[in-house]
Amino acid sequence: MVSVVQNVAIDCVNAYELARFWSEVTGRPLHPEDEPGMAETQVMMAEGPMLYFHQVPEPKQGKNRLHLCLRPRTSREEEVERLLALGAALVADLRNPDGSGWAVLADPEGNEFCVLRGESDRAATAP
Repeated sequence: MVSVVQNVAIDCVNAYELARFWSEVTGRPLHPEDEPGMAETQVMMAEGPMLYFHQVPEPKQGKNRLHLCLRPRTSREEEVERLLALGAALVADLRNPDGSGWAVLADPEGNEFCVLRGESDRAATAP
């Protein structure tokens, strides 16, 4: 027997607002029964585990031990700009002049995530 990952749980101060941010990031809807002020909210992914936001009383402290890595459908640079406009913050720029690397961003509550090269970026640097 094996286990299946049901969701990726993210502790946060405001579950609904953080879920709204990630709904915009992923282009996926919130659970239809979720409303502002709820202590638990979900982003319904097209496939794979859901993103589950659980309200906790304490703010984030320290570096994430687990984080999401995003592969944009556009270029990495376009996606980084879009996410910054949504409220993300740039934590570390690990992009290299040859097109490799990634950008580390943080969501509005400080949870780090990476933006990898998009398919167009990968195709442009393929041998």
